Amino acid sequence: MQGRQRIHPKLFYQVSLEDLVPADNYYRRLSSCLDLGFLYKATARFYGTEGQESIDPVVFFKMLLVGYLNNINSDRKLIAFCSNCLDVRLFLNYDLDEVLPWHSTVSRTRQLYGEEVFLQLFREVLRLCVGKGMVRGKRQAVDSAFVKANASMDSLLEKEVVEDASAYVDELDEGSEFKVTTARKKLVERHHRWKEEEYKG
Repeated sequence: MQGRQRIHPKLFYQVSLEDLVPADNYYRRLSSCLDLGFLYKATARFYGTEGQESIDPVVFFKMLLVGYLNNINSDRKLIAFCSNCLDVRLFLNYDLDEVLPWHSTVSRTRQLYGEEVFLQLFREVLRLCVGKGMVRGKRQAVDSAFVKANASMDSLLEKEVVEDASAYVDELDEGSEFKVTTARKKLVERHHRWKEEEYKG
């Protein structure tokens, strides 16, 4: 007899995100070999001790890594992609019923760190991925989309991937809906300098 699949939505589901993502999934493997704990210390100076909690810096850089690997250069599209992928949700430590941060939060966090610090940290994340053999060549898609790859020696590979990070960051800034003017950037930097001086010790 010919089968016909129909969906019958239930009121309650008993399901685990861990069970839905295969054991050999790329992001599962990446998560097991990538230690991004250093990002907490590296970004600590940008945060106060009171007020609402920000996006987790590790989650922020993991999201941008997902964007880089999948050639997504729009914060809005990146959040939509991360929300729809079970393996990416697991990689980011967001459960099925948890809402991911707004796309503007991603843009503003990038602006908070400033271009130099953000690029330096993002390059370090990419270096770690290259070192673990999880990223090869310029922006490759994790799925099946074909993109330009690099077949050079490993030492050149890391250099090319790290340089490509700058191009990716430029694309993100170009497509960002939250752009910061130079004058505004100087005010933010002045505020950070004041904060460092004022709250010394």
